[in-house]
Amino acid sequence: MVAEPSHIAGYLVLSPAAAPGDGQTLAREVLAGLTERPKRLSSRWFYDDVGSELFARICAQPEYYVTRTELQILTTHRADIAALAAGDGAPLDVVDLGAGDGSKTRVLLEHLLSCGHAPRYVPIDISHGAMRDLVARTRAALPTLEVHGLVAEYVEGIAHLTRQAAPRRKLVVFLGSTIGNFRADDARALLTRVREACADGDLLLVGFDLKKDPHVLFRAYNDAAGVAAAFNQNLLHRLNRELGTDFDVERFRHYGGYDVRSATVESFLCSTEAQVVHCSSLATSFDFAAWEPIVIEHSHKFTLAEVDELVGACGLLVERLLLDDARWFLDALLRVRGAR
Repeated sequence: MVAEPSHIAGYLVLSPAAAPGDGQTLAREVLAGLTERPKRLSSRWFYDDVGSELFARICAQPEYYVTRTELQILTTHRADIAALAAGDGAPLDVVDLGAGDGSKTRVLLEHLLSCGHAPRYVPIDISHGAMRDLVARTRAALPTLEVHGLVAEYVEGIAHLTRQAAPRRKLVVFLGSTIGNFRADDARALLTRVREACADGDLLLVGFDLKKDPHVLFRAYNDAAGVAAAFNQNLLHRLNRELGTDFDVERFRHYGGYDVRSATVESFLCSTEAQVVHCSSLATSFDFAAWEPIVIEHSHKFTLAEVDELVGACGLLVERLLLDDARWFLDALLRVRGAR
């Protein structure tokens, strides 16, 4: 895929089809998902501009421990991470996959700058709006930092950097609990593709949410302020706007539940009554029974043994396993196999 020739507000669009305006892909996935049993919608479509803003609000809720816990890990171990990534003086790209507001990665960037390093910050996201805001926010906070955002799918963006003529080491950060949103085979496939897109010696910093008290997990996905509910319901607003569906959003109720046997949180939008939803762009309709769910998110919680098995299967070497004091969350620092 050939990149567009010009930068737009500090970022480059590698593939317009990767942006959330890709109506054909959205339509195909919605048609397939809403004709399955049970009905499903992919969480990849959460992050339009409104969804990205709502997710930032989720991260600030008191029940949502992931952000503050991972911030503790990164703050505690930032010197160790920086030494492994840039201690030998090699030019460094800090590649941020699905960065959100960038606050967690900024902990590492600030430390690298304070130590005299000159990293280039490369956030990768499929949302133009999220990228535009992140680039502007980062430039305002760290005016001496070189920022080079990419609007692309994750693997496409990493491969683009690897192909560049001037080789630079990459520290690819994939923070939060996003890897848990993938089924086991899909998580393995994604990390393998990321590893294959990287160069020998590159590092990955991947967040893994660990098993813990089920009540803590339930509250994290059902916050008292209702931000998680608004975030999930926004997906239906998006389908109304982009596909011409006529979801009455108030007739779908959010619920997030934790299955202790599979160690997985699943989030649902449940139809509160029997109803028919029409879709003008697809010239079809979807029938819902009363309290029929749409599965919209899957979030697996890991054990340390599962993490070790996963990263080994993807051909990655463990450099450090970084845990918070309560052992609720893990940031695994991994190296692409075949380096030094």
